[in-house]
Amino acid sequence: MKKFLGLLVFALIVWGCSSDDDGPELLQVQSNTFTNLYAPQTGGQGQGPIEGEFTRFDFASGNTTTSSTDWDIAFRGTSIIINGGVSLGTTDEPERTGTGAAYIATGTFADIASVTRSEFVQDSASGYAIPSGSGNGWYSYNPMANTIEPIPGRILVIRTRDNRYAKVEILSYYKDAPETITAEIATNDLRYYTFSYAYQPNEGSDNF
Repeated sequence: MKKFLGLLVFALIVWGCSSDDDGPELLQVQSNTFTNLYAPQTGGQGQGPIEGEFTRFDFASGNTTTSSTDWDIAFRGTSIIINGGVSLGTTDEPERTGTGAAYIATGTFADIASVTRSEFVQDSASGYAIPSGSGNGWYSYNPMANTIEPIPGRILVIRTRDNRYAKVEILSYYKDAPETITAEIATNDLRYYTFSYAYQPNEGSDNF
């Protein structure tokens, strides 16, 4: 009986040690769609210099934030900046306090299953990691209809301020993501981002 109890205690110890060696349980990738992130600006298009606060977004909470440090990407008009690198020098840009970076991948949202770390660049004094201008980054401008349209297959891959990863597909630039953009919507309901994203919360893991 004593021999049996000794073997049982030994087995429990070995099992407990092996369980401890498994390491912490990984968190699940968070996937969601955010609707109507408002990114207003003043100026531009012959109306003076572009100004206005950037609307900041934090992937860990899945929401906008007013924090000066705990944000990953930020939006103003068609411009998207990263919490990493340095300011381009435009009015009202927030200070970069993180290690964020970004690049644009080509493919469907589902196709982008992992990160290519060598592709990351940061915001700099010469340009944003996500380029501005029609056809250069995530959107094209239609001058005939005066509309901003996301370019199909352009996926933003983000390194967050604290070295996690996310991918973003911008779906619409207009309030409530209408299927048809009328002249009234193009004039009055612009600068409302709807985007899908996936966030990898585990440090060191670069798969979605």
